[in-house]
Amino acid sequence: MSKFKKGKQGDLPAISTASLPDIVFMLLFFFMVATVMRDSTLMIDNILPSADQVEKLKKDRTAFIYAGKPSAQYKQFGEEPRIQFNDAFISVEEVKPSVLAAQAELIEELQPKFVVGLKIDKDTHAGLVSDIKQELRKANTLKVMYIANARAE
Repeated sequence: MSKFKKGKQGDLPAISTASLPDIVFMLLFFFMVATVMRDSTLMIDNILPSADQVEKLKKDRTAFIYAGKPSAQYKQFGEEPRIQFNDAFISVEEVKPSVLAAQAELIEELQPKFVVGLKIDKDTHAGLVSDIKQELRKANTLKVMYIANARAE
């Protein structure tokens, strides 16, 4: 007879899953805070000019108008410079209603502080920029900023 019995030495205890919901919510909050949502998909080639004095612009009260030649993926729209507002190409005549609609979406206290940022490709003709500015004047949107890259020195 043997002194020691052969057999199970003991089962491993079950893994505790009590802290699993805490870990899942911690990861969820991390990704919610760390993720940046893209405003719009750029449909044009947009190489901004450089400037000496660049100021950061608050995005909570800003709408951006892009102008430039359609990118390689959107060549079916031609080679001429186009205007993009949000995720769509618009004509010069559609600038006023688009800007007014974007301003109306803001809360009341930010509407008087509404700013339009123009991100114009450096190879775009001044005539298109002038047409955009005329439509902005018709919409009584007089706070306009030109967006540029900081000049590397």
